[in-house]
Amino acid sequence: MKGMILAAGKGTRIKPISYAIPKPMIPILGRPVMESMIQLFAKHGIDKIVINTSHLAEIIENYFGDGHHFNVQLSYSYEAKEVNGKFVSQALGSAGGMRKIQDFSGFFDETFVVVCGDAWIDLDLKEAIEQHKQHGGLATIITREVDPSEVSKYGVVVTDKYNQVTSFQEKPATEEALSNNINTGIYIFEPAIFDFIPKNIEFDIGNDLFPLLVERQANFYAIKMDFQWLDVGKVKDIWEVTSDILNGKVKGYPIPGTQVSPGVWLGINTRIDVSKCKITPPVLISSGCEIQDGATIIGPAVVGANCVVEGKSLVSNTLICEYIHLADDAYIVNKTMFGDYLLGHDGYTQELADCQYVNILQNRNISRPLVAQPSTESSNTARLQPTLSSATLQQVK
Repeated sequence: MKGMILAAGKGTRIKPISYAIPKPMIPILGRPVMESMIQLFAKHGIDKIVINTSHLAEIIENYFGDGHHFNVQLSYSYEAKEVNGKFVSQALGSAGGMRKIQDFSGFFDETFVVVCGDAWIDLDLKEAIEQHKQHGGLATIITREVDPSEVSKYGVVVTDKYNQVTSFQEKPATEEALSNNINTGIYIFEPAIFDFIPKNIEFDIGNDLFPLLVERQANFYAIKMDFQWLDVGKVKDIWEVTSDILNGKVKGYPIPGTQVSPGVWLGINTRIDVSKCKITPPVLISSGCEIQDGATIIGPAVVGANCVVEGKSLVSNTLICEYIHLADDAYIVNKTMFGDYLLGHDGYTQELADCQYVNILQNRNISRPLVAQPSTESSNTARLQPTLSSATLQQVK
C-alpha cells in the first residue's frame, strides 16, 4: 500500500530550532519524530512512501535514505524554485505537494494515506482504512476527541449523523465550538481526489482542499478513533512530550537505554557511578556521556549523547541536546538546550553565542564547556561563566 508524509514546511512555530533542522527531524528521546511515523506505516503494510521536502531537505533525505533500514521504499519530492541557477526552497502546500507527485509519476493509483511528519501516533491504520472503505468516500479525516476545554488549541471537525463532514472551526472558543472532535493531520484519500486539486499552485489540505470538498458536497467523512497522539508543532511541545514520556503518561513509546534503577535509564559507553550522584527520576542519560561524582540531576530530565556534567553541576526539569559540557557550578533549571539555543519552558529564547558568559560547541569534534552559576534573577536568564580549560567529549564508537 502507498502513503505520503508531509515534511516540506518551514517549521515557523518551532523557531529557532528550525534554523538548524526541519520539524520532522525534531528528536524525541534521541529519535526523529518522523521515524516513528515511517515505522507505523511499515507495521500496517504501507511500504511505498513518498516524502515531500523543501526546507533543509537534505537533512531528511540523508537520514532516511531509501528506507531499506525500515523495510520500506522511500522516495522524495523536493519542492523548490530555481533562482539564478540555484534551487531555493518553495513549498507548494500539503495538497499542492500531493499534486506535484501525482503529475510526475501517477504514484497515487490506489487508496492512500497522508500524514504529517511532526507527530507520534499509535493509530491502527488498518482499521482506519477499513472504515474509510466502508463509507465509500473520496476522502476521510481521522479525528480524535478532546476535552471541551481544549478545543481552542485545535482545528475542530463538524459532522452530521452520518459522519459526513459539514464544516470546520479553527481553534474556536470553548463556548463556540460545535464539536470536540479535532483534526489530527491523518488523511485517507482515493485517487479521484486530484480532480479537486489544481496544478502548479500552492494549495493546502486543511485550508483549501477540505473546504472545497464541503462546498461541493463530496463524499467526505470523518472517523473518530481512540489513539495516542503527540504533536510537536510548537517549541513548548518538545519538552511537554518528552516529560510525559518519561513520567509514564505515554504507553508504548520506547525509552532508549537500560533502566538501571526505577525511572533511571542509561545509554551505552556512559561513565557514571549512580551511587555517587544525586539523581531523582525520571532521568534519561544517553550514550557516550560522562556524569561526574556529585552531579545533581532532578527529573524529568534528559542528558543527550556525548555530554559531560561535572560534579558540582545541577540539572533539573531540563532537556539537554548532544555535545554539551556543563562545568562545575552549572545551574540549568526549566530549560531546553538545543543546538545553539537555550530555550526557557516559559517561552524565553536565548542564543548562547550572543551571551556574555557562554562558550558553545561549534565544531562537534571539539568541546567548549558551558559553565553556569545559580541566579537570583528571573528564571528566564541563564548565567553561564566560561572556564579556561576544556574537556574532550567522548565519542560513540
